[in-house]
Amino acid sequence: MTTDNPVFTDAPSNVLIVGGGIIGLNCAWYLNQAGCRVTVVDKGKIGAACSHGNCGLICPSHVLPLTEPGAFKEAFKALFSTHSPFRIRPRLDVHLWSWMWHFLRRCNQRSMMSAAHGIQAILTSATQEYEQLLSLPELSGLWQRKGLLYVYHSHRALEAYSKTNQLLAEHFHEPAKRLTAEETLQVEPALKPSIAGAWYYEHDTHIRPDRLISKLRQYLVATGVRFVEDNSVQALDGTGKVARTVVTDCGVLEADAFVFAAGTWTPTLKELLGCRVPIEAGKGYSITMPRPVQCPSIPLIFPQHRVVATPFEDGYRLGSIMEFSGLDDSLPEERLELLRSGASHYLLEPTSQPELERWHGWRPMTYDSLPAIDRCPRWNNVWVAAGHNMLGLTMAPATGKLISEMVMGKMPHIDPTPYKLNRFC
Repeated sequence: MTTDNPVFTDAPSNVLIVGGGIIGLNCAWYLNQAGCRVTVVDKGKIGAACSHGNCGLICPSHVLPLTEPGAFKEAFKALFSTHSPFRIRPRLDVHLWSWMWHFLRRCNQRSMMSAAHGIQAILTSATQEYEQLLSLPELSGLWQRKGLLYVYHSHRALEAYSKTNQLLAEHFHEPAKRLTAEETLQVEPALKPSIAGAWYYEHDTHIRPDRLISKLRQYLVATGVRFVEDNSVQALDGTGKVARTVVTDCGVLEADAFVFAAGTWTPTLKELLGCRVPIEAGKGYSITMPRPVQCPSIPLIFPQHRVVATPFEDGYRLGSIMEFSGLDDSLPEERLELLRSGASHYLLEPTSQPELERWHGWRPMTYDSLPAIDRCPRWNNVWVAAGHNMLGLTMAPATGKLISEMVMGKMPHIDPTPYKLNRFC
């Protein structure tokens, strides 16, 4: 395994990161630890995009990509459904249809397994890195290690998951424990007695993402990292294949190396980067509220209704849904109602009042479910870290470590081949 990076006489000492979400902040942490001066620039507020209102799951069990063999049928139905949790809004967008074509081509067993091994490598690394990161005194107490329950409403759906569990156990060593309805209620009394049962992933964890972002930012500021908010990047200038400056709304910023962790906005930077990363916005929603009286103690996924319920120490969140509607900024009440009604099939007390925050965010979805973590072809000192799909929070520390190794010319701790940009060419 090689770094596949050009050899620098001196490692960069001044790094600029574009994007202040969970990926950008983890890149900042590892580069700062490597001795670099780091500046993080964001077009909005730090951590206010997809990192803010997600359900906070850190899931080494989420190995399988979206490109499962049955996903073709689901995608086709989504074109004609306006009320399904999975929705594709038809529109004249060549990039969307190109993305869908490449996605559907990968909905087969061989492609699924290939992507899954690439996903697991970074998930395994991320779990190990979280052990160290969240043991810092400044970040302690955030991590909740209670596992994750996949709860089913019908016995047929519960039984159908056994085939997936067998695959995860045999090929990825990520088995779940099957629970009867009675056993599930013993583990989680907040559920209705009418459930069929559940699959329990004991090693999955969760964290409140906005709290993590806030604490991590405070730590980074204290160690010298500079943050610049509400400042869009307009141009990237340099000599030959070496970038020297970025032109922003507030002026010119210099650096020795640049990392673009811009999430869903990465495709809009294709002229700067010299390549187009095929990322589509997978819109998700969440509702944050106070903890109900009968609040779950464990994060719950309801696969039949595509809803997640996550308990936090200071709140409770319903979230999920996958909607390909572009960078649509609306917050339709009917989409939020899907969360409430979906949870009502499973929980004794699915919601509480008042609703403290109604939120949407855009997941950066690649058509093969793998992130892009690589050096840009146009520049020798510019890297991309984007396209983490629904697993940005889970993958963030491993991504930050891998980017730091690439930027500093070190041997990568995991094989970077699955995440290279040339797979899109």
